[in-house]
Amino acid sequence: MKLSRPLDNRVGQIYEPFKTRFLTRTITELAEDEVLVHIRASAICGSDLHIARGRHPSAPIPCTIGHEFSGDVIAVGEGVSTVFPGERVTVEPCIVCGKCAACRRGEYSYCEHISFTYRNGDGAMADYIAVKAPYVYELPDYLTYETGALTEPLSVATHAVRRADIRLGESVLIIGAGAIGMLVAAMCRQSGAKQIVIADVSDARLETALQLGATHAVNSEKCDLEAEISRLTDGRGVDKSFECVGLESCFHQAVNTLRRGGTATVVGIYENQDLHFAPARLVTHEIRIQGAQGYCWDFPIAIAAAKDIPLDKLITHRFPLADLQAALDTALDRLSGSIKVVLTSGPEAGELS
Repeated sequence: MKLSRPLDNRVGQIYEPFKTRFLTRTITELAEDEVLVHIRASAICGSDLHIARGRHPSAPIPCTIGHEFSGDVIAVGEGVSTVFPGERVTVEPCIVCGKCAACRRGEYSYCEHISFTYRNGDGAMADYIAVKAPYVYELPDYLTYETGALTEPLSVATHAVRRADIRLGESVLIIGAGAIGMLVAAMCRQSGAKQIVIADVSDARLETALQLGATHAVNSEKCDLEAEISRLTDGRGVDKSFECVGLESCFHQAVNTLRRGGTATVVGIYENQDLHFAPARLVTHEIRIQGAQGYCWDFPIAIAAAKDIPLDKLITHRFPLADLQAALDTALDRLSGSIKVVLTSGPEAGELS
């Protein structure tokens, strides 16, 4: 479908470590099943920071960035009947084949060819993005553009918590009070966990985590985390743990703090792929170690859960899209106090006559 007029689109790219630029592309038409979204808010993700450092294991530089976003639908392809111009939306940014055995089972997160829009050159640090209609979700009134952009990380947390099978009354340790760790705490609370301990080296982040659902906060730079978990659980260890940092030391903590028969879920992205681990504990404690990536039927659950989660508390910095470099610098600066850095743009760019 031809657009009524061509649209010039800025697309943010990391082209060498720590440096961004805008590519300019012109959008002239949509495929039959595509939806054109004018992006109103886009948040910087931890994976964008791994890319910026040149250490993301699946997204080498140069790479477009941005996949946590929301905006306005301004045009739809001729075959789209479920999404309409004028709707406020967020988008599940995965790309799957729909044909492999996993996709045909409905387990599309295991797709043999899975990728994500930003790795395909369609980052959301942009004015516009064309996406497939089935992955577009309307935002309810209780979500703003900014909090709506956080549906994606909330879906990551939702997926991790569902994989961990959190049950009523369980004890949980979350290592890392970044956005994902805090949202894991929020979803564990909604799932009925009784004791939700979150560990980090930032007191400010730990305080925010308590507001989102954690029941205990531990600064692991000021005490022995494993000893503190033993104290809090009367020596048993936690039922479930989540590693949300991506460091070997944190992996060990996630394993060593589990009770016998417990489960560790690894969510962090590991820049260093060499991990040293003594496997005897797997046998003696019959623990389970699993990973969690992305989402699979988690967006609707996350959108519903967001009504009771103060997502706005995660947003610490805001920049216009043109200041992408300054926004990235802020997100990378450990002294900035940033949790979620959001880039925004106004409604004027989205008008199609």
